[in-house]
Amino acid sequence: MAGFFRNLGKFAGPRVRKGKWLWQSLTGSQADVLKAEHDVGRDMAAEVRRQLPPDDDPETVELIGEIGRRLARCVAEKRRTFQFELVRGGEPNAFALPGGFVFVSRALVDLCERRPGELAFVLGHEMAHVIRGHALDRMLSSSATVLAARAVPVGGMGAWVKRVGIRYLEGAYSRDRELGADELGVRLADAAGYDRRAAVRLLARLGNLRAKGAAGLPGLGRYFASHPPTDERIRQVKEAPPV
Repeated sequence: MAGFFRNLGKFAGPRVRKGKWLWQSLTGSQADVLKAEHDVGRDMAAEVRRQLPPDDDPETVELIGEIGRRLARCVAEKRRTFQFELVRGGEPNAFALPGGFVFVSRALVDLCERRPGELAFVLGHEMAHVIRGHALDRMLSSSATVLAARAVPVGGMGAWVKRVGIRYLEGAYSRDRELGADELGVRLADAAGYDRRAAVRLLARLGNLRAKGAAGLPGLGRYFASHPPTDERIRQVKEAPPV
């Protein structure tokens, strides 16, 4: 395993290849760890942008950015940064990379009917995966990462993203991690001044769409299929302690 991490340290980007990433992640300060995680995520985000064209609709970009900024101000670790980007695509998708790079599809914004409270829950959920370390853990636990680290000693984490594909990044986490992200996400939304009932309304609507077969919403089943059942998610949101 130590050899794998040495290879990954060489593989993960220009600054990371200097050997700092492994050292900082294990024994460095919190600021060092956050910086290293950001470097990894930055390389990955560059490849995502090559695969998913950005959506530059100014009103929607500003909507996502403003909600994201409000949520980010409520994160306890002020040295952690977040960047929110709108991408094209006919399917409702959202995912987060290590270092706080959050991507949201225009289709998901439309699914939320552009309602700020619902979008705040979606963004908060993805931010929670970063804060709790799920995004980085997924990269480190991927068998594709092991193969890529052995096969591609240089090239950055963008090469890893290219190898495993965007679909891997869009997939759901384990049940416990998804429910945990729901709880932290709705608490972030609370702290930012959004009504948590918006999250309940969104989840209830998703449950109804799934029950009806999500006619006219391509990809809805795939995006939410591996998430916990809707009733569990609604219960988690309602029971999340107030901020």
